[in-house]
Amino acid sequence: MHNMTYLYSLAGVGLLISLIKDRHKSKKALITAVKIFVKMLPMLLGIVAAVSLLLYILPDYVIANYLGGEDSATGIALALVIGSISLLPGFITFPLSGLLLRQGVSYMVLAAFTTTLMMVGIITFPIERKYFGTKLTLLRNLAGFVIALIISLCIGFVYGEVF
Repeated sequence: MHNMTYLYSLAGVGLLISLIKDRHKSKKALITAVKIFVKMLPMLLGIVAAVSLLLYILPDYVIANYLGGEDSATGIALALVIGSISLLPGFITFPLSGLLLRQGVSYMVLAAFTTTLMMVGIITFPIERKYFGTKLTLLRNLAGFVIALIISLCIGFVYGEVF
């Protein structure tokens, strides 16, 4: 069974418990969630379209060519910048990283790329700012960027790619 099946099952059980405990509050929460989702949907679809276009223009072997060079510092810097362009979910990020790994990109560079893809988003900044404000969004993205760099270095130490 896939991990997502477990997560959906857990969410379903949580919703069932919530409905049993207080049906009115649960119904109100579901209506609010659907309204927020519908409101965000056009922006999310735009981001998915933009990322799809970017991945079409820059196929995985081109990205691997730039990230998998001899100079790890340059590869990490590029991975941090390219990964920061858009916030992507794991079901897109991990298969893409698997393709890059098979094409020779180091674990340290992949850690920087994967972590920034999942934690930093320049394209998604306007959406995030709308809900969390500019200061919090900026701090969250900067923290994500720094954490990605730290994780990348730690992975480099673990796999012996730093020295």
